[in-house]
Amino acid sequence: MGAGAAQRVAGAVGAFLEGPVPVRIRAWDGSEAGAAPGPGVPTVVLRSRRALRRLLWEPGEMGLAHAYVSGDLDVDGDLAEGLSAMWALVNSGTITKRRPGARELPGLAAQAVRLGLLGTRPAPPPEAIRIKGRLHSKRRDRAVIAHHYDAGNAFYSLLLDDSMAYSSGYWTSEDSTLEQAQRDKLDLVCRKLDLAPGRRLLDIGCGWGSLAVHAAREFGAQVRAVTISREQRDQVNARIRAEGLAGQVQVDLLDYRDVAEKITAVDGPFDAVSAIEMGEHVGDAHYPVFAATLHGALRPGGRALVQQMSRGANAPGGGAFIETYVTPDMVMRPVGDTLTFLQRSGLEVRDVHVMREHYVPTIRAWLATLEERFDEAVGLLGERGARMWRLYLAGGALAFEENRMGVDQILLVRPTDRGRSGMPATRDDWSVRAPSGAGTPGS
Repeated sequence: MGAGAAQRVAGAVGAFLEGPVPVRIRAWDGSEAGAAPGPGVPTVVLRSRRALRRLLWEPGEMGLAHAYVSGDLDVDGDLAEGLSAMWALVNSGTITKRRPGARELPGLAAQAVRLGLLGTRPAPPPEAIRIKGRLHSKRRDRAVIAHHYDAGNAFYSLLLDDSMAYSSGYWTSEDSTLEQAQRDKLDLVCRKLDLAPGRRLLDIGCGWGSLAVHAAREFGAQVRAVTISREQRDQVNARIRAEGLAGQVQVDLLDYRDVAEKITAVDGPFDAVSAIEMGEHVGDAHYPVFAATLHGALRPGGRALVQQMSRGANAPGGGAFIETYVTPDMVMRPVGDTLTFLQRSGLEVRDVHVMREHYVPTIRAWLATLEERFDEAVGLLGERGARMWRLYLAGGALAFEENRMGVDQILLVRPTDRGRSGMPATRDDWSVRAPSGAGTPGS
């Protein structure tokens, strides 16, 4: 009896490695080969020959992503655990590449023919997009945001909690729910900004209004919010009407680069300014304008809070998959580089709160909801779209857990002409405490 497809694949892969193939392979004909099944050994499921062609044409992250999103490749069992195991194998140094010898090449070519690898390059799934136009022009930025939110309010309502917060929560207890973690995050932001009845907040990149609504409803603030997503603007307006906050919250469809002229010059200055996971979309060339917008919108003594994703000095940040499928043009830099941009605008950095570990349970809660309601997600996004989101969330949680990506809350103040900040001497005024004896993410 001849060898199955899995044995042929394992043999071909093994020719490029020192040592045995470290994963289990299950092929389209039902055959299996490679590492013996067991804990920590992921099983890669090749559902068609096209998966191999994708990997041949684009070895690495993008070939795997295209194959997974299209359904040509799968990981048996829990996707996050499988990704973690494969990443651990790569980082452990146990996988060593080698160059096949000249005598091996004819046999490898014959295997390629038997496996059906020869052929044209498979087209990427339509969910992989290419954004046109000048980098970070207003038109291109609108196209990027429109792409990411094309999933629609119905999908985000399925995925997120009732607050519609699409950013890291703040987990004050291991027993917290996602809803409580998001509420604690919103409370933390409002306390850091010293919001109170009648104080005025400008929320730049307001998402679905989680902070704007919370600041108005729970702290009595007057809120002006801006977004460049029509889907979000319409959803926030519906929330404002539903909660009777029309007199306290106003949301505008406006680019941050127009805030100085159309809002600050007319209705400013504000007591506080926020930008929750919006600065990643600005880019290095335009970040000085973004920072100047924050500074210019504040009264002397006013506070700004930027919650923003970051990366380590030698970490890749979002990577090719996010750039291609999720949010093109996203820029993650080491947090110190972002602080330099903000300080050059005239803002004073008062506190940097590293929240990397808090994003792990946040994303895993979203992923658990997606898995529980996967059929509904398929109905809204299609099979490929739902698979893309599953891969995005599973990989995102892993990136934060393994310190390849981070997220930080940066509290800033615009000092007065005499250098006074008006800040309290301690953090007690804004702390959101965990219940006594409860553990929290990180340390």
